[in-house]
Amino acid sequence: MADDLHELTALAQWNLLQKGEVTPVELADHYLGRIEALNPQIGAFVTVTPDAARERAAQVAASVPRTAPLWGLPIGDKDLWRRAGVPTGFGSRLLAGYVPEESDEIVLDLDAAGAVSLGKTSAPEFGLPSYTETLVAPPVRTPWDLSRGAGGSSGGAAAAVASGMLPFAPGSDGGGSVRIPAAACGLVGLKPSRGRVPSGSGLESLGGLVVDGPLARTVEDAALLLDGMIARRNGRVDHRFATLAQGDDTAFLPHAVRGEGRFQLGVMTTSAWDLDYEITIDPEARSALDDAVDAFAALGHGIEETALKPDPTYAPAFITVWKAGAARIPAEGDAMALLEPLTRWLVEQGRALRASELVGALVALTAFERSLIRQLSSFDAVLTPALAMTPRPIGWYDSEDAELNFAQQVQYTPFTSMLNVSGLPAITLPVWQTSEGLPMGVQLIGRPGGEATLLALGAQLQRRIGWQRRRPPVWRVGA
Repeated sequence: MADDLHELTALAQWNLLQKGEVTPVELADHYLGRIEALNPQIGAFVTVTPDAARERAAQVAASVPRTAPLWGLPIGDKDLWRRAGVPTGFGSRLLAGYVPEESDEIVLDLDAAGAVSLGKTSAPEFGLPSYTETLVAPPVRTPWDLSRGAGGSSGGAAAAVASGMLPFAPGSDGGGSVRIPAAACGLVGLKPSRGRVPSGSGLESLGGLVVDGPLARTVEDAALLLDGMIARRNGRVDHRFATLAQGDDTAFLPHAVRGEGRFQLGVMTTSAWDLDYEITIDPEARSALDDAVDAFAALGHGIEETALKPDPTYAPAFITVWKAGAARIPAEGDAMALLEPLTRWLVEQGRALRASELVGALVALTAFERSLIRQLSSFDAVLTPALAMTPRPIGWYDSEDAELNFAQQVQYTPFTSMLNVSGLPAITLPVWQTSEGLPMGVQLIGRPGGEATLLALGAQLQRRIGWQRRRPPVWRVGA
């Protein structure tokens, strides 16, 4: 059994831990062995902390109540999150050697939930790009084809889960950064509603864009990790802001396990970027969408085509807010030369913005949020492609022309950022594979606070398709 623990779902591993058939230390050791064998070719972890992980696992076994939702389960901290005493580089030469003295709230909440961190998963520079290829670490590769990237910005987390180096992993999503790598790595990736995860609510980020969410191989595992990230205390959500997501105290794992209900679904291939960029949906992305539509129809759900009303304000407003967010990066003078071209362009452009431009952009995005929610309100969920293309080859993004680089990112990921702007929940599901074995997914968009419906729909699709049984070529160590 010990050699095959990674074959089990995170939920099955949690049950073994609860019954005492495996200990947190044994489970941590198993995954540390997987990391040692597989990480050199995949690049999922930038820092591995075996001694601290074993010490933490022993501490969980000795003093953390077994009722903790993630008791004894291994995870990785995204390298945009500070953990006291562990190098945290933010994917940048600018912060080489930085070791924080305090941990971020999401790290503390995951610890309180009983998780065991094995190290830091790779992220692009300050989490800005939708791919994970930096100047400080090897590129992160999708385990399905090592010549292609894992997406970003939670690329390291996704690659670690898809290759069996972790049972599941937390990530953050400001424009698609959980859902994009989940799709590129054949995983389930959930962006929660704004306000759902207290320590990654989005409410403290510019424009309310960045929320924290889970990446997993199954819908049930995603729900299990989401429940752990929400950090309930005595059954109540420990909120840090007055704005709450709907259905606030509900546990999500039961919805993913039962997978019940019949729903009215929209199907959409338009995006908020269509007026400003040439968006082409590749045949592989269309095939994945068609398969999902056929499966949902066979399951008895209502299906109706829909389309977004074009909005000329979206692209310039989003780009303005993205630039403004980068303006806070702590680079001055000669230190600017340490930034990658895309980051440097965003920082310089952001610092050149006038206050009136930023205010206007925020007002426009708030109007877009209201409009999008209204346009989709007749559906329980709306189905789109997850990505417009197959996973991109390593080196595909232009490394010098920042504006071209940004355009490439939009063309690869046109369906994700509008859900960060609107605060709506969304989940990517790995429904299909190309003839070369590349994963292709779909995205389901929920109503405000509608994670339970998304998880129920995902569970139904998972039972029908069975993607949890797929394994990438690197799965067997040494193969």
